[in-house]
Amino acid sequence: MAADPDAQAPKPRRPPIAVRTDWESLSDEALLELRFCELGLTIEGSSLEPRIAELYDELAARGITFRPHFWVSDDWFTPDGVPGVALPFYLAHPRLAKLELNQMFEVEGGTPEWCMKILRHEAGHTIDNAYKLQRRRRRLKLFGRSSTEYPEYYTPKPYSKSFVLHLDSWYAQSHPDEDFAETFAVWLNPASHWETRYADWPAIKKLRYMDDLMGEIASKPPLVRTRRAVDPVSRMRLTLGTHYKRKREHYGLEYPEFYDRDLRKLFSDAPEHASNMKASRFVTRIRKEIRRMVSSWTGEYQYTIDQVFEDMIIRCDELNLRLKTPEERAKLDFLVLLTVQTMNYLHSGRHRVAL
Repeated sequence: MAADPDAQAPKPRRPPIAVRTDWESLSDEALLELRFCELGLTIEGSSLEPRIAELYDELAARGITFRPHFWVSDDWFTPDGVPGVALPFYLAHPRLAKLELNQMFEVEGGTPEWCMKILRHEAGHTIDNAYKLQRRRRRLKLFGRSSTEYPEYYTPKPYSKSFVLHLDSWYAQSHPDEDFAETFAVWLNPASHWETRYADWPAIKKLRYMDDLMGEIASKPPLVRTRRAVDPVSRMRLTLGTHYKRKREHYGLEYPEFYDRDLRKLFSDAPEHASNMKASRFVTRIRKEIRRMVSSWTGEYQYTIDQVFEDMIIRCDELNLRLKTPEERAKLDFLVLLTVQTMNYLHSGRHRVAL
């Protein structure tokens, strides 16, 4: 048979990139130049392995026979229609967890407790996918439509009792599917005591539905059995530096506004304080500790709060502000100021959380 002259020749495959074996000892700067596929990461032998085993034990304790599959990627996510979970690369090796901390000031899922919270949440997504639960009438009524477009940001209502509280930033309020996954996570957690904790919340209806639904499907085989892995690190040619640049841009877009009057309440440009420490130097010195504390209390991203610090330091210099009280008193007052302003912003209805 004659060849078709109009047919396009297949594109040549790009040669594979060799795995590096020396990257654990590299500096952050050198590590950021590497591509994901050069790291050779696996779940086996990492701290993720016992966490997955713990999740499987919790599913078994509930009589659920389904088991999600896992792979390493650039972040936490469960792809649409896939009954499996992508795990972030930085949890597969302590050196990468250190890099994540240096780049983002926190390691999401970096403790066993935090990791289990996220795994339970993602397991909720996988069960949703495995059993095609999104179109069930009762689920639609309680949680809403899965087809609702995911927002880039969402505006939580901190006082709402129509949603369970599990992950930070009132995450159940971000989308119907996240509401379902958060409710599943609370239901699965053996220490949640959801029957009593949520007894007088409207959210109890969702939890009771989850209890009935899981009892119905627990011993049934999943309808979707694909073991597909989306964007595994072994096929990702993106550099770590580009990844972190994009991630910081995403989480740094929205942050609370601080005004001159707030800074002037704590610091002063009066002549009698001219010989005191510059406010910008003081704020820089307490930055790391205060950033972590405010993030823990408010659920706001540490990176986002750090952008606020940067703006405040610049503004303190522009206003020529200096300490007017002893350092320990100023530190406490600054902590209160930053926390109150952040919570005011969260509760004002203007706050938007990045997904």
